[in-house]
Amino acid sequence: MSGFKETYKEKIYAGVLGKIIGVYLGIPVEGWDYETIKETYGEIYSYVQEKAGETLIVADDDISGVFGFFKTVEDQNYDFSLTSKEIGNTWLNYIFENRTVLWWGGIGNSVEHTAYENLKRGIPAPESGSIKRNGSVMANQIGAQIFMDAYAMMCAGDPDKAVWYAGQCARVSHDDLAVNAAEFLAALEAMAFEERSLDCLFDHGIRYVVYLDLLRLIDDVRNITAKEKNWRNVRDWMDCHYGYHRYPGSCHIIPNHGMVLASILCGGDDFQRSLMIAASSGWDTDCNAANVGCFNGIRLGLKGMEAGSDLRGPIRDRIYVVTADGGSCISDAVLESRKIIKAAQLLNHCRPDIQTKRFAFEFPGSVQGFAQCPIFLHENCQLQLANNGNGLEIRLGYLAPGCYGRISTPTFLDPSEEQNRETVASPTLYEGQEIRGAVFSEYDENPILRPYICYIDASDVQHILYGTDLALQKGETILRWKIPSLGGMPICRVGLELTSKKRFDGTIRLAWMDWEGAPESFRQEGILMKNMWDTRPFWSRAFVSGAQHFAPNLNHTYCISHNDSNGLATIGTKDFKDYQAASKLTFSLHKKAGLVIRSNGHRRYYAAVAEEGKRFSILKQKDEQTIYLASTEVEYQEFQTYNMKLKAIGNRLSAAFNGISLETQDPDGSYSCGGTGFLINTGTMFADGFEIQS
Repeated sequence: MSGFKETYKEKIYAGVLGKIIGVYLGIPVEGWDYETIKETYGEIYSYVQEKAGETLIVADDDISGVFGFFKTVEDQNYDFSLTSKEIGNTWLNYIFENRTVLWWGGIGNSVEHTAYENLKRGIPAPESGSIKRNGSVMANQIGAQIFMDAYAMMCAGDPDKAVWYAGQCARVSHDDLAVNAAEFLAALEAMAFEERSLDCLFDHGIRYVVYLDLLRLIDDVRNITAKEKNWRNVRDWMDCHYGYHRYPGSCHIIPNHGMVLASILCGGDDFQRSLMIAASSGWDTDCNAANVGCFNGIRLGLKGMEAGSDLRGPIRDRIYVVTADGGSCISDAVLESRKIIKAAQLLNHCRPDIQTKRFAFEFPGSVQGFAQCPIFLHENCQLQLANNGNGLEIRLGYLAPGCYGRISTPTFLDPSEEQNRETVASPTLYEGQEIRGAVFSEYDENPILRPYICYIDASDVQHILYGTDLALQKGETILRWKIPSLGGMPICRVGLELTSKKRFDGTIRLAWMDWEGAPESFRQEGILMKNMWDTRPFWSRAFVSGAQHFAPNLNHTYCISHNDSNGLATIGTKDFKDYQAASKLTFSLHKKAGLVIRSNGHRRYYAAVAEEGKRFSILKQKDEQTIYLASTEVEYQEFQTYNMKLKAIGNRLSAAFNGISLETQDPDGSYSCGGTGFLINTGTMFADGFEIQS
C-alpha cells in the first residue's frame, strides 16, 4: 500500500454508518428465536423500534466496545506497536464494572465478563482471553468479531495490518477460532476499500484463515449461497448444519460468523437486503447485522447504502459511546470516523487533515444529530435538512413574522428518550463556553437567526434559553454566543431558531459550529436535592461515576463513597485543557480523597488528595501505577470542611488545601486534557459545591 487515499475518508464514514445502522436494525430482536422474528416482523427491512415501543437511539456494546476500545490508539499517542496488553488496559480504564459496554453475565457465562475479571486480577491480555485460562468454550464465543471494525478500517486497503490489529483487539477476551474469524472479517473489510467483488474478496481473504473448522464453514456457506437463492432456505440449512444446538456456550462464533457471511453473500450488492437477512435470521442479530453493515458500507459506499429505503434519516448519525470518558458519550458517525481517519493517516505516515470543528458536516448526507427540534412539535413553517457535501442546508418555506424554523442537536442525554443504567454521559456543552459558527446565504434579504439551548434545572424542569438576534447577511455571517451561568445545570440540546420580517422561501447553510476549551466559569453550589428520596435527579447524571455510591446529599451538594481503591466521579470533556477545579470537602473514614483533573478515563488522571489525616499530595494515576509528583505533611480532621483547589496549565500542576500549597510538573506531560471531578479511595467524602474555571 502506497499510502492513505483521499477516497478512504468517505468509505470509513460509510463503514461507521453501516455499523451503527446494523446495530439499530438488530437490537429490537436480539435474543429472539428465528420463528418469533418471522411471525412478528417477517423480514426486517427498516427499524421496528416504534412498533416494539422502544427508543431507536440506545447504548449498545457493539457501538461502545468498537469505538471505546479504539481509544487505545490515541491514548498510546499513536504508537502503532500497541498489542492486546494495551487494549486490555483500555478495558480497565474505560469500562465501569458490572455496567456499561459488556454483558455482565458472570464468570464462566459471559466471555467478556470473564476476561474483565482476569484483567482486574492482574492477568494481562492475551492470557486474559486465552483457552489456557478460560477454556475452549468460553474463548470461542462471538465477541471477538464485534469489537474489531474500527481497527480494520484504520488499516484501509492493507489486510495484513488489519489482521494484526484485529487479532490484538480480539485476544483480550477470545482465542482460537473466534480470533481467526475476527481476523478474516477484518481482512475482508480492509480489502473492501479497494475491491468490490465478493468472490475476489473471499478468495483472497481465506489466506488469513488458519483453522480447518473455519475454512470448512466458509466453503460451506459459499457453496450453499451459490446454489440456493432463497435466503430462508440458506438459513434453514445453516441451522441444521451449524446451529446453536451444535455448539456449547451462549453465543458461539461459528453459527454467527456463518450467518454474517451468508447475509453478505445472499444480499450481494444490495446493502439493505444483506442487513435485512442478518437482522431477520435470529441468533446474535445486532452483532451480525453490525458486521454486515460495516463491511458493505465500506464496499458499496454511501450510494449503495442509499439505494433502498432511508436507513440514514431516522438515526441522523447519532450514537452513544459509553465509557468512563463521559464527555465522548454523546457522539455521531462523523466524529468517530474522524478518529479512525486520523489514525489511518498517521499509520501511513501521512499528515492528518481531518476537520477540527465539532460540527462540519463534511460527508454527503451527514447531519451530526441535527433535526427539526423535537421540543417544538408544531412549527408553522416548512423545514427540511440536507447535505450535498458542503455543509448543513436548512431549506425553509413560509418563514415569516410569527413563523419559526428551529433545528437542534443533542449535547447530553435527551430526557424525552428512554435510557437504561448502561447510558452514562457528561454533557458536551457547558455554561461559560462560547458557541461559534458560520452561516452562509446567497440572498440579499435573509432571515433572522438566534442560537438557543435547552437545559434541565434542579427541579427537573426543562428551560429554553436564547441568545441575541443575528441578522444574516449575504455571504458569510459569523455566530458567537457565550453561554451564561445556569447554576451548573446540564445543557441537553443546542439549536438555531430562524424567523423573518418578510416571507422567506429559500435555503441557508450552516457551514460549521463549534466550542472549545474549559468553561470560563462553571459552578454548582448549595443543597440541590429536593428531598431524601431524590437520589438521582437528572442534573446529577452529568457526572459519570465508577464509585459505588455517588449522589446528591441533604447536608452537602454531593456524597461520594467507595469500598475499594480508585472511586471516581467526573464531569467534562477532552475540550477541557488548562483549568482549575475547586470544592469544599469533608472526609470520613478514608484512605485517600480529593479532586481529579484531566481525567482520561478512570485510571488515568491527575489528582490532589488528602490522605489519612496527615498528608497532602499531587499525584498522577497511570493504569495500576500511582506516581506522587509532590507531597507534604499536613494535619486535618474528619468531619471538618476544607477548601481544595487543583490547577493544570501545560505540564505544570498546582494545588492548595488547608493553607498548604503545592506546585509541581509532570515531566512527560502525560495528560493534556480531560474531565474533572472527585476521587475517593476506600471511604467517603462529602463535597459542598464544585467549580471549574478556565
